[in-house]
Parts: sequence; C-alpha cells; structure tokens
Amino acid sequence: MEGGGGSGNKTTGGLAGFFGAGGAGYSHADLAGVPLTGMNPLSPYLNVDPRYLVQDTDEFILPTGANKTRGRFELAFFTIGGCCMTGAAFGAMNGLRLGLKETQNMAWSKPRNVQILNMVTRQGALWANTLGSLALLYSAFGVIIEKTRGAEDDLNTVAAGTMTGMLYKCTGGLRGAARGGVAGLALTGLYALYNNWEHMKGSVLQQSL
Repeated sequence: MEGGGGSGNKTTGGLAGFFGAGGAGYSHADLAGVPLTGMNPLSPYLNVDPRYLVQDTDEFILPTGANKTRGRFELAFFTIGGCCMTGAAFGAMNGLRLGLKETQNMAWSKPRNVQILNMVTRQGALWANTLGSLALLYSAFGVIIEKTRGAEDDLNTVAAGTMTGMLYKCTGGLRGAARGGVAGLALTGLYALYNNWEHMKGSVLQQSL
C-alpha cells in the first residue's frame, strides 16, 4: 500500500513537473500586485505583463497631420452620391404616382405601361439631377469655406447652405436669390441645431443647476 502511494506521488510529481507546476511557482503575495483592471484573471504562468494587454489607445494609426474624423472633402462623395440616389428613388415614386394618375382612364395595355415607365424615368432623372446639383454646390462651397477659414464648425455648414441656395436660384433675379438663400439658411440652420441639440440641452441643465 505504501509502495503504491509512493508510486502515485511520483507519478503526480512527474506530471506536475511536466506541466510546470513542479518548479518554482508564484505565491499569492506575488500575484497580489499584478494589475488586472478591466480584464479577466490571467494565468500566472504567462510571462506577459498584463498592463501591456489593456488597450487604452486608439485602434487605428493615423498619418501625421490627419484628423480622426473625415473632412468635408471626404464626405462630399458620400453626400453627392446619397443625394443622387435619394432623388432618383423619390422621383421614381413620384413618376409612378403621376403616371398612374394620368393613365387612370386607360386600360392595362402596352401603351399605358410605356407611358408610366417614361414618367418614372423622367421624374427619377429630374429629381436625381436636382438633388445631385444641390449636393455638389453645397459640398464645393463647404470645402472652399473650410480651407479658407481653416476651421470646421457649424458656421461652415450654414454659410455653405446659404450660398448654395442663392446660387441655385440666382436665375430668378435678386428676389429669387434671396429666397434661395433664406431657404438654404433655414435648412442648414435646422440641421446645425439638430446636431447640437444634446450639447445645448446639457448646457441649459448645467446653468439651471
């Protein structure tokens, strides 16, 4: 019996030595000073300082002088493309509505289908061209104002929207340009107000306290 127990102890000791537990281990006092903030407990046999595993910096490496957010030039492509697609979709729906309304007295036939399709295509192209042109002017003015001022804020948005409305409606004379500028100022002002609503609400709450 004793021999069997001794044999078992030797076997256990051999396995423990094979897995590294038979050597010099870490005591609870040694492990007490290991910082494990924000992570699960690591094995004491990993020869890695856990502080280097805590990611407290940015995930991406940016080029020298680059901003963390995309500028107006980068957003211009998304803005123009999105406005063109939105205009095409809205125009297609509007063309379908107008086509069905104009051909409501006609029986379902090939001429009616062709007329509805022509209306859908015409309205889709018209609205896509309109919104795409507005987005192009707005993006161009935004980039120019940003490069001129050297800053990116809501003032650039409002100024670009106002100038876009004025230029787009300048064919109607001074009155048309004024109406376009007011419309652009109103739309971009509402957009800027929406973007800063939470900040404004927080400022009002702080002042009230």
